[in-house]
Amino acid sequence: MGLRDRGVEIKTPEQIDAMRRAGLVVGQTLETLRAAVRPGISTAELDAIAEDSIRSRGATPSFLGYQDFPASICASVNDEVVHGIPGDRVLAEGDLISIDCGAIVEGWHGDAAISVAVGTVSPEVTRLMEVTEAAMWRGIAAARLGGRVTDISHAIEGYVKRNGRYGILEDYVGHGIGSAMHQPPNVPNFGRPGKGPKIVEGLALAIEPMITLGTKESIVLDDEWTVITADGSWAAHFEHTMTVTSTGTWVLTALDGGEEMLGRLGVPFGGRG
Repeated sequence: MGLRDRGVEIKTPEQIDAMRRAGLVVGQTLETLRAAVRPGISTAELDAIAEDSIRSRGATPSFLGYQDFPASICASVNDEVVHGIPGDRVLAEGDLISIDCGAIVEGWHGDAAISVAVGTVSPEVTRLMEVTEAAMWRGIAAARLGGRVTDISHAIEGYVKRNGRYGILEDYVGHGIGSAMHQPPNVPNFGRPGKGPKIVEGLALAIEPMITLGTKESIVLDDEWTVITADGSWAAHFEHTMTVTSTGTWVLTALDGGEEMLGRLGVPFGGRG
């Protein structure tokens, strides 16, 4: 393992494989949580399901205790964008919940997020989720060996702007990931291409657009964690951990490694095993 570009961590293939194992735990846990989301369930119940899922697979929750965060997932509802603390809140028909989850295997991290409709949501909320998830995949697809980190940023912003009038959070961004959950470099969801560290083998990134139906401005609540939109508009959040190998792109937190979506976007798949 080496360091380049002001603290950017470059992993060996074996270390990337460990991140894949962590990523599979995250992906499997998020699918379990997606199936559990329904009107009447509390965010604390979802957190308990997540912790059991992570630990039963021999991993450790990344979030629990991270800077004193008290839970294994972030559960952000409606106008809560990210970092919502699970608790007594009960989900209702028509809500939108974003669930962020991380796991550690052998010291290596995986990190991903999904937004899930609770029952039937409005068409504009459905479209918000579709645009946010598709923007994440466009960002992942823009990563190429020899390219730059903001190629991803530019692809995300461009897709969002072509598909409606949405807010793109600027104060919260994607990030490097590996032996720690948050590492250099930052991966903004906006900006010019061709900037930032070079994309090389062994670099792993968490790509995570946070998109709103209104403003890009946000407020942190008194719990010092939960981020809400400044205008009360609803938000969606999707995230995957990914890397680029010599043969193509590998989405470490997608159960199929991203092969299906990358194929749709014409991007070579670079997964191993």
